[in-house]
Amino acid sequence: MLDVPLRLARPVRQPLRLAPLGLMLLWLGGCEAPLDLEAVQQQSLQPIQRTDFYQAMASNDQLTLLAGNHGVVLISSNLGQHWQRQQLPTDMGLIDLDVCPDQSFIALAFDNQLWHISPDASDWNAHPLPSSEQMMTATCAPDGSWWAAGSYSTLQSSHDQGQSWDETSLDEDAILTTLQFIDADQAVVAGEYGLVFTSRDGGQSWDPAGSLPDEFYPHTSHFRSLDEGWVGGLNGFIWHTRDGGDSWRRQPTGTEVPIFGFISGEHGLYAVGDNATVLSLNGSRWQSLPTPEQPLYLRAGQLLPNQQLLVAGGRGLLLNLELPKALAASTD
Repeated sequence: MLDVPLRLARPVRQPLRLAPLGLMLLWLGGCEAPLDLEAVQQQSLQPIQRTDFYQAMASNDQLTLLAGNHGVVLISSNLGQHWQRQQLPTDMGLIDLDVCPDQSFIALAFDNQLWHISPDASDWNAHPLPSSEQMMTATCAPDGSWWAAGSYSTLQSSHDQGQSWDETSLDEDAILTTLQFIDADQAVVAGEYGLVFTSRDGGQSWDPAGSLPDEFYPHTSHFRSLDEGWVGGLNGFIWHTRDGGDSWRRQPTGTEVPIFGFISGEHGLYAVGDNATVLSLNGSRWQSLPTPEQPLYLRAGQLLPNQQLLVAGGRGLLLNLELPKALAASTD
């Protein structure tokens, strides 16, 4: 057979005809790579998925729980080495999580439902919060009572596991974003416009405790006592007080990304933020820890007893960081 070079072949002109619709669709389908349905199915069965946006983490003596969007909860019984995925019967995001003295958990959903979770994470019950104000944070007090705080400086509490609720307001048109019980009597809330209030009677009454500079909006806070605490937020700002909020000093962080969370434990104090940022407090300065370069936020974490730091954030980002010995031993 004569092998004619393609460039010499002269096509015979034919009248233009429209291809049948079926042939056209077949031709178009052949231009696309076949969809690997098996790979898609395998990915959907993985406990950690790129559609996850984690917001909070908490641990009891048995389990570590990680909460995120669309009612997703990850559960680990071996300090984050392996995870199981559980879907709550809600599509709402879970925005806060805490462990109670009886080892059970509470999780705050964006629709003002407070979920109570048994210590082994086998039983989940939703309790609607009574206020129409949007709640932004929740915590379990040392006496086992449940607390939530949010818009219009509203505070809600239940001493009977959600059967009844007490509600109060600090009478400020501001959003409370953080709530922490230091012990059974002492508690701190911080919020919009630089608000800081403290309680010395287990949350029965609240008093102003100075104000953050420039009406700073706190994304996160951590207080060692009513006198000493840290507040973090936009532009990499971390403010520190030693006198109960009468004065604040900005501590150098070496970053301009937002700070979203503090993680405290026997190994020290850490902060997490955008762009996979992890900072460690060293004296009065914050030192950056090496992390993968990712344009994703970190918001939640736990210090592990094996000298590691477990942190989580957007797009299924979950890191287990080995702490340098010098940092792990620091408690300043």
